[in-house]
Amino acid sequence: MEKIQIEQIRPDLTWRIRHEAMYPDEPYDAIKLEDDPNGIHFGLFADDQLVTVISVFEYGTVYQFRKFATLPAAQGKGYGSRMLRHIMTYVEHMGATRLWCNARTSASPFYLKFGFSETDQRFSKSGLEFVIMQLQLNN
Repeated sequence: MEKIQIEQIRPDLTWRIRHEAMYPDEPYDAIKLEDDPNGIHFGLFADDQLVTVISVFEYGTVYQFRKFATLPAAQGKGYGSRMLRHIMTYVEHMGATRLWCNARTSASPFYLKFGFSETDQRFSKSGLEFVIMQLQLNN
């Protein structure tokens, strides 16, 4: 049986996964965020291999997650779902009232399954279409 664990990790540990999963054709430094030192970064390890990462940023009681990525070879195995549930629980325990992200429009159905809703805010970046999605929390 596969061993799965989610841990808080250093920002630099997210970069390889972000690059390979999200922007493999861009320069490596393009996946680094100026705010990375201020974020809380999590990694999902499957059999001791880092396969999924996410970065969470706090703004009072509102939390944003960014650069949510799973290695291409590990996609479709439920790792993203596990990570998102972990983050939702984490921010609720931290007293969050809202969790949001800039989602690729192609990923919107994934977030809808977890109770997120699309806002009317949409934009394009690097040839990709995005929609801001949010989840209201009961805290």
